[in-house]
Amino acid sequence: MNKNQLGTSELFVSELGLGCMSLGTNERTAKEIVKAAIDEGINYFDTADLYDFGLNEEIVGKSLKSVRDQVIIATKVGNCWTDDKTSWNWDPSKAYIKEAVKNSLHRLQTDYIDLYQLHGGTIEDPIDETIEAFEELKKEGLIRYYGISSIRPNVIREYVQKSSIVSVMVQYSLLDRRPEEDILPLLKEHAVSAVTRGPVAKGILSERSFEKISDKGYLDYSYHELVEIMKEIKNKLLMGNRNMTELALQYNLSNSSVASVITGASNIEQIRENAKAVQKNPLTKEERELLVKLTKQQKYTAHR
Repeated sequence: MNKNQLGTSELFVSELGLGCMSLGTNERTAKEIVKAAIDEGINYFDTADLYDFGLNEEIVGKSLKSVRDQVIIATKVGNCWTDDKTSWNWDPSKAYIKEAVKNSLHRLQTDYIDLYQLHGGTIEDPIDETIEAFEELKKEGLIRYYGISSIRPNVIREYVQKSSIVSVMVQYSLLDRRPEEDILPLLKEHAVSAVTRGPVAKGILSERSFEKISDKGYLDYSYHELVEIMKEIKNKLLMGNRNMTELALQYNLSNSSVASVITGASNIEQIRENAKAVQKNPLTKEERELLVKLTKQQKYTAHR
């Protein structure tokens, strides 16, 4: 599987990454999925301390321990569960980040985290203090690089301009093209990579597209708009060897700012299908232009 440099870092990530949130809490099943991912050439595994109250990090750590030097582990920080574990609070403070990283390292059974990401962020945060925390963790050798997971252009802009982030995780798909307007051009200008999540738009851009379309639609698409778009795509682009998953993942990868597409998987078959999709031929110029023509160029209306 092809690997791309993450920003200006020394990390080279597989074009397909495994979003570990969907692994579940069955350790045996999770280990089988992770092994299948490695067998397919995936070296990039994304988790967060929030997932399953930290259990996800524990499972990821156990699953990758024997191949630790061959993989890139990314996790996230900033959300802390309340005592009753019914909700969480946002804490981007330096004190919290420097304490939370120790807990993540322990759960992951590793001495360092390859990519430590701020799990959100608001423009009201003490951003300079947050950056200082990440920079100190780099100097201490506890993390190699850091990034941010956000869909807020104003927040992303602050970190791109003030920090040494190497990546931004952002929701991006053929049906959510908002990053093309604000975020992806900014990242390209500053040599920061995008890592994308949600590429199949809740399953709409998959082989089960029609049954996944909700009556409520998706973002600013109505149910009827989505049905018509899927029909057009199937009639004009899926007549050959392409399938919907392939189009969805290849669309993300056709943007030069995108280093890796993160997909979840709850079984081995999904891993294999997604891995096969990213290793197909890239979209042609004509294919991409048609997909752009059939869909909307949305804009972020908040957090500008």
